[in-house]
Amino acid sequence: MIQQNFIKIYEESFKTNWELPALSNYKDQETLSYGQLAEKIARIHILFTELGIEEGDKVALIGKNHTSWSVIFLATFTYGAVIVPILHEFNPESMEHIIAHSESKCIFINENIWENLDKGNIKLPVFSLPSFNLLQSENKKTRNLTGKIDALFAKKYPAGFHPEDVVYADVDNDDVICLNYTSGTTGFSKGVMLTANNFAGNITYAHTLELLFPGERDLAFLPMAHAYGCAFDFLYALSTGVHVTLLDIIPSPQNLIKAFQEIKPNIIITVPLIFEKIYKKRILPIVDKPIMKTLLQIPGINNMIYSKIRKSLIDSLGGNFREVIIGGAALGKDIEAFFYKIKFPFTVGYGMTECAPLISYDHHYEFVPTSCGSVLAGIMEARIDSPDPENVPGEIQVRGENVMKGYYKNPEATKAAFTKDGWLKTGDSGIMRGRRLFIKGRIKTMILGPSGQNIYPEEIEAKLNNLPYVAESLVVERENKLAALVYPDFAALEASGLTAGQLPQIMDDNKGVLNKQVANYERISSLIIVEKEFEKTPKKSIKRFLYN
Repeated sequence: MIQQNFIKIYEESFKTNWELPALSNYKDQETLSYGQLAEKIARIHILFTELGIEEGDKVALIGKNHTSWSVIFLATFTYGAVIVPILHEFNPESMEHIIAHSESKCIFINENIWENLDKGNIKLPVFSLPSFNLLQSENKKTRNLTGKIDALFAKKYPAGFHPEDVVYADVDNDDVICLNYTSGTTGFSKGVMLTANNFAGNITYAHTLELLFPGERDLAFLPMAHAYGCAFDFLYALSTGVHVTLLDIIPSPQNLIKAFQEIKPNIIITVPLIFEKIYKKRILPIVDKPIMKTLLQIPGINNMIYSKIRKSLIDSLGGNFREVIIGGAALGKDIEAFFYKIKFPFTVGYGMTECAPLISYDHHYEFVPTSCGSVLAGIMEARIDSPDPENVPGEIQVRGENVMKGYYKNPEATKAAFTKDGWLKTGDSGIMRGRRLFIKGRIKTMILGPSGQNIYPEEIEAKLNNLPYVAESLVVERENKLAALVYPDFAALEASGLTAGQLPQIMDDNKGVLNKQVANYERISSLIIVEKEFEKTPKKSIKRFLYN
């Protein structure tokens, strides 16, 4: 598939969709049209020029989803510089390390985050989000710079800013435009070098799927500093003329449901945790009632019940979407099976930051349960490092348009990430039938059973998480036996009139139920209650390396 020049995609979109709404903040209701967005980008380009930013220089961006964050991201790569989006959930030490490691020339940051950084370690110009006010500079010439931007803009565009003024840097698709520092479940972050072509591969492929059209609506609630939310809620949507509302409040289930019903998005891009919570809190209490279990055994009646559940769920999510795309981590198999049974329009895709991010996808009407889609035709290739790729799990390895250039200033990690013949090692274990991938789990988290069996803790956890009063769990190996760490659902416990003193018996009962559902070699020997939620990545995956 021939790729468009990534920068030109946005030149064309801004000109074509000039009058349409582009970005809104959900909380403060500020809305920018595509024309207004392009004008703000032009102002930031002037600021970059005055700062002496050159093509290829790095610009660090730290903040929550907001129109101001979006302006800086777009302005940086359309100027020809390299954006370094840093997740606002990183700790201050990690942020400082990334700023230094990336060799950023300036920083745009939320003021409340800036207050927690060690300013003695940072000698760069620092600008606030959302105001773009100067917070720090050692250069006297830049201290009054933001106040001069209006005059400089008027001088450069004396007749006003118009579509024909949208002319961006000549950036080759092979050039690196983004350093995305990952936050994985098994170790410290590395700077993924993503090229214009990596993003173009994702965007061009998304266009062929016809998921969104000009003037339609999208609600962005995943962190856009992460490749998944960035590529599809943000970059793809804006390349298509879509109106993106940025959820600038906490994405709790209550806030999300309210926002869905107000925005009525045409597509929903999410991670498993959101739908697992909806299933446990809203659906499971209904279908687990004895009378309901009986009714669901009656042909005809069960379809009527499933239809009502599906309609209620669709209505609660705005009632206007074509499909829900779930990615970022595996969806619990029992939950996936239920949504499939009620014919809910969802699909599960697969990707990683190193592929900006997409590797495989199927439309909801093509989705096969327990799969994570088909490898992108014309964009990506995949193979399984196994003697029998259709039946015996092995590492999933990929190559193609979306694969990163490597890890920034880390040749050792880059070399380790690729096979000798140039395929990216994903670190995930799975099988492939035709072009369709089925993931078993992370290779690094796989536990070897007593007789050499491959045990994937994620599969056991998915079953455990569906048992009473289990909020989340982690299966680990302790003294050559399997143990389950469980963070209880204290809110559900209280709502049922139970006390924390009853938890040990409840969890012991859960252990008995679980061990009947799994293979002999997958049974857990002990269940350990933990008092605090597990620390997670921005994709809401548990950081396993902290608990081994």
